Amino acid sequence: MNAVDRAGYERHELLGRRVRDIASGGVGELMAVTHETHNDGRTVRIAHIRPTSGVEWSTAVANVQAVPPLGRGVVAAGGSRRLAAVPRAVIMQPTTQCLPMDCTYCYLPLRKTKHLMTVDVARAVAASANGWAADDPAFEVVWHGGEPLATGREHLSALMAPFEGVKHSVQTNAALVDDAWCDFLLGRDVAVGVSLDGPADMNRHRVTLAGRSGFHVAMRGIERLRRHGIPFSAIAVVSDPDPKDAARLYEFFAELGVTTLGVNVEEEEGVNRGVRPSDTARATEFWAALADAWRANPVLRLREIERVLRFAGAVLQEEVTSSLPASAPWDPLPTVAYDGGVVMLSPELAGFTDDRFGDFTTGNVLGHGLDVLVAEAEERTPWITEFWEGVDACRAACPYFAFCGGAHPANRYFEHEGRMDGTRTRYCTTAKIALMEGVTRHVRTHAQ
Repeated sequence: MNAVDRAGYERHELLGRRVRDIASGGVGELMAVTHETHNDGRTVRIAHIRPTSGVEWSTAVANVQAVPPLGRGVVAAGGSRRLAAVPRAVIMQPTTQCLPMDCTYCYLPLRKTKHLMTVDVARAVAASANGWAADDPAFEVVWHGGEPLATGREHLSALMAPFEGVKHSVQTNAALVDDAWCDFLLGRDVAVGVSLDGPADMNRHRVTLAGRSGFHVAMRGIERLRRHGIPFSAIAVVSDPDPKDAARLYEFFAELGVTTLGVNVEEEEGVNRGVRPSDTARATEFWAALADAWRANPVLRLREIERVLRFAGAVLQEEVTSSLPASAPWDPLPTVAYDGGVVMLSPELAGFTDDRFGDFTTGNVLGHGLDVLVAEAEERTPWITEFWEGVDACRAACPYFAFCGGAHPANRYFEHEGRMDGTRTRYCTTAKIALMEGVTRHVRTHAQ
């Protein structure tokens, strides 16, 4: 370790040089390295970095690496080449139809029409995806957007056929699940995620096209999954994060036997407008109560709680980990629409058009290979440049950036009147900031 002066400042070899914070992707000048002693006697080394413009931030010293001077192939924060060259997953929209659901908070513009992906589109995606899967055994093809089972078993089978070596998963409302679908899922080793918002009274926004509650038809499909021994995760949308409901929400899914639960606070996206104003304090209490419920009965994985605890562990241990939300480069997360159009970073933008950005697509797999579209995404997609400007603004101003990584593109666009360079969104406050504060409150309470 380098020498430390009496004031606790380390004489680090990179002081005064341009460095990159691997955890956040930020670039700036290393201003100081300080040592902080925790109550348990451990010494943590903290690097303080100042960007060309903006607010100084701190990170673990282990996250800091030197970067060459500008002009030698390195791009400064806010520039291009910030997407990974290879995604970890591809999202496929086999159909736009959400049969038989018509959820009141749904953002999809074409959910009442039936557009089917062609096998040619699937073949074009597989041409790139199979190579990625050969190098990454965890590479996943996620069938999501619309209701995948509304595609029909025969056609979905034909769409899956060109893929080799990938892990398939479906996100379903479970209403169409029957014994034949269970055999299909088991026979192809397809991972299953179910969209359900909790017990019947919390599930009131999930209604059928006929306007009736979708709870019982979803539960009927879930019972078939359980009868066939098919494990499943769940995603619940919470329109009103009421702390009084947190324990009952958790226990419902614990008794249901889900493997993992993800909790999404309702967002203002797409055709879902007029979401109730965010109440950060109330949302914080909700997350704290949810963490309490999980701690009292930790029988399933709670996605959001794990994210906070993993982030906190990495920071405390000065670990560099690509799982941090603010890690660079970003996973491009290509979403392939039914017609072959590819939207990067934000599945929620698929199917929409804008006067400035067009249809948000980077291109179409029927015209260019998906590997080419991913590699050239930043050059081909004007809105991504504006999005990076928003990310850099978040980095400079928000103390939660290292955890959050910046507001998602669709949230920025729909909450900031078509701009991608805005900063804080309602999603930030209720699902990131309140989450961090709520879990931190939970940890402090139980550490005493």
